[in-house]
Amino acid sequence: MSDKAFQVIARRWRPRRFVELVGQDHIVRTLRNALDGGRLPHAWLFVGPRGTGKTTTARILAKALNCAGGPKSDFSLDDPVCLAIEQGNCLDVVEIDAASNRSIEDAKKIRDECQFSPTSFPFKVFIIDEVHQLTKDAFNALLKTLEEPPAWVKFILATTEADKVLPTITSRCQRLEFHPIDEEVIVDQLERIVKADGVAADRPALKAIARLAAGGMRDSQSILDQVISFSGRKVTEADVLSIYGLASAKQVEDLAKALSLGDGPAALSLCDVFHEEGRDLIRVLADLQSRVREATLDSVRKGGVSPLLGGPLSTEQLVRLLECLQQGEQGVRHGLSPRANFEVTMLQAIERARARPIDSLIKDIAAAAAGLPREPGQKKIGTPPPAATAAPTQALPDVPVTEDSGDSSPPLDVAAVEDEADQAVRCEAFVFPELEKSVSGVSEQGRTAFPGDKEFQAAVDALPPGLREKLKETLGAEFTALRPVPTGRLRRPS
Repeated sequence: MSDKAFQVIARRWRPRRFVELVGQDHIVRTLRNALDGGRLPHAWLFVGPRGTGKTTTARILAKALNCAGGPKSDFSLDDPVCLAIEQGNCLDVVEIDAASNRSIEDAKKIRDECQFSPTSFPFKVFIIDEVHQLTKDAFNALLKTLEEPPAWVKFILATTEADKVLPTITSRCQRLEFHPIDEEVIVDQLERIVKADGVAADRPALKAIARLAAGGMRDSQSILDQVISFSGRKVTEADVLSIYGLASAKQVEDLAKALSLGDGPAALSLCDVFHEEGRDLIRVLADLQSRVREATLDSVRKGGVSPLLGGPLSTEQLVRLLECLQQGEQGVRHGLSPRANFEVTMLQAIERARARPIDSLIKDIAAAAAGLPREPGQKKIGTPPPAATAAPTQALPDVPVTEDSGDSSPPLDVAAVEDEADQAVRCEAFVFPELEKSVSGVSEQGRTAFPGDKEFQAAVDALPPGLREKLKETLGAEFTALRPVPTGRLRRPS
């Protein structure tokens, strides 16, 4: 049996001084300045996700308050006071787990202990972990003591759920926010750990561990411990992916590329690979959303289009893609068939990314019909034909009707487009110069014409060049009937 019991990495590498804390530079700076400048509040509230250093920082702060010659930010680890605090033998530094000591009786004990001065140190420090677990009565019992404690008492409260702490408690504390630690910072720290422990680990493996940890240093160290137990003295990315069901960065990149290019078969093929390899589909979605988010931010910076996913997508397309992935996450998480829901989400994401908004489509059709530019302030693309200057007619012509896949958008207001162009010409004279004459018989009789009728073909031939092709390209539309259009459907220019 070994003389020294094994300790996990998270305990062996727990920071003991401020200089050893990583990823929370703003916290370190605030506390060091407060200690060195003598501006010490009577209570701190540490808020942040799990594993980001709240309890560790509280213990370091307790050492800095009670060390020899303190309070000061730099102290010796050989100081008997610091050693006693580390070993839990200091009577004047009291650590309380509010999850198991949450009643009003426990709060009264704390209040009573505050009345006794410390035995041999400058301050009596109460570290209350998971303070949000206290009952409302327990919080209220501490209010007066927390607001005006004796001069020798310091409170350090830590919580992962600040919204559950009473506002009356929060207002009596100096609140410090602990942030999720950046992945690169976690990877650098893990590299130092494996090097010191004599373990070979490639950087992609450590990056995969950092992704799993989601900003928690303690979580990353616990994961590293498990991976070393599985792999021995050599840790690879494949080992990490195998243990935790992660998709590789290359697989996530290929899936994002398939979505951006609208390649459904490639996306479904990757879905089959994930199923065969036992990958966690929720984690795959999370990694995919992270990549789409990066592309969205890149498109905003570059003026509206990003090629990061493999195919050029606009900001609007990327936002729709990201929304689809977020909506699909619930189906994958709670649905009866996660695999089927994941595949459906991928196919829906492809459709959403390739779809075009109706307002953009209307602008394209209007520009093709009227020969007008897409953006305001530009000159007209073409000049109107001579018939455009003719006197306005009294009746609006019939317009060919198109059928599409079920779009119920309102009819195109051609006159409104002309209004934006300073009402240069009459819409019926400019857009359909021969239309009224060719279909006057249909208008008078009030009947509908179909392909093969002379009036129908005349109306189609009278359309501006390119409009028919534009409608077919954007909407997949074909002309199927010609019927009289009520005068209320088109607005006449004044």
